[in-house]
Amino acid sequence: MRVLMLLGRSTGGIGAHVDALVAGLLDGGHEVRVVTADSTADAFGWTGAARLWPVHGGVRAPRGLVDWHRIMRLAGTVDVVHAHGHQAALVAAAAVARARPRPRLVVSLHNDLPPAGPSSASRAAHTALRWAVSRALRRADLVTGASEDLVTLAATLGARRTEIAEVPSNRVAGLLDAFPLAPAQRDALLAGAGVPTDRPVVLSVARIAPQKDLPTLVEAARLSREAATWVVVGSGDELLRARLEEVAGGIRPGDTDATRAGVRFVGGRDDVPEWLRSADVFVLTSRWEARALVVQEAMAAGLPVVATSTGGLPGLVDDAGSLVPVGDPAATAMEVDRLLRDHDERARLGAAARAVAASWASPAAEARRWGERYSETLSG
Repeated sequence: MRVLMLLGRSTGGIGAHVDALVAGLLDGGHEVRVVTADSTADAFGWTGAARLWPVHGGVRAPRGLVDWHRIMRLAGTVDVVHAHGHQAALVAAAAVARARPRPRLVVSLHNDLPPAGPSSASRAAHTALRWAVSRALRRADLVTGASEDLVTLAATLGARRTEIAEVPSNRVAGLLDAFPLAPAQRDALLAGAGVPTDRPVVLSVARIAPQKDLPTLVEAARLSREAATWVVVGSGDELLRARLEEVAGGIRPGDTDATRAGVRFVGGRDDVPEWLRSADVFVLTSRWEARALVVQEAMAAGLPVVATSTGGLPGLVDDAGSLVPVGDPAATAMEVDRLLRDHDERARLGAAARAVAASWASPAAEARRWGERYSETLSG
């Protein structure tokens, strides 16, 4: 099978998924070519990728027209074009429509459409994007969603054939086989990042971006009554990080050193599994997620998870963690405090999380399933 994989700008979970998927397909004997933006190719070391991306921030790039024609010609040399995300769907649909011979078009949705803003201009932009994405999905031979709500969205926008396609983390297997860090290793990891070693760690792994709703996390830490250090691992918007750190540095009336929960932003790290193995509770306060890779990894590490009840998180966490409303710092703090006070409940939820994680398909198995999907699309 000859596959052209299209992905725009992504240095996070979607890019990691495509990286694992491409590796699995190549191992399965398929021919795969990747078309993406410079930043994505650099982030994942895709030296053989075609660096052709015709838009930047919704605006045609300087070499946009040239890139369009090159993508269209590449599309005519493969059996299937597989686009990841809304922007890639628009690019792929236009390329496939003009390619000769015409390949099959598959679109994978990993995120919800961005919400409309309060102004008339932002509402008009949202309506235009929704119309354009709907037009692209109607042209697709198959549209998959990383969570059930994305499958519903695809059907609502007119996709002819839809199904869920799980996005597994390639770190799960290793974390399932690992144990919590030894005390000396844990202390070295925490101290090396300036994190106190004498308190429980409430961990969040998240990009510094509006979608992750880190102001809710910071406020939850300030409302928490249990002595703990809340740690955020992740990079992103430096201005937002500075504002969050300023707020996190404030002390509420009546706080003491014994009760105040500090928040530490330790930046992007390449040792996330070690942080997961050092933490006591994992928290994700996102406004929306599909099948968050970091939640999968936290569950595989045996951490009790407190996550927002949105997108695909309820189905992912199920009964192996706790769900709280979006944008509710008080509920988040209350649930974290409950878990910090109850060692047995943390252990029970951690064991349940590991059992759920052990039941998931591996990235290699999901790559094989994608090979079957491509074949079914060609024969359909």
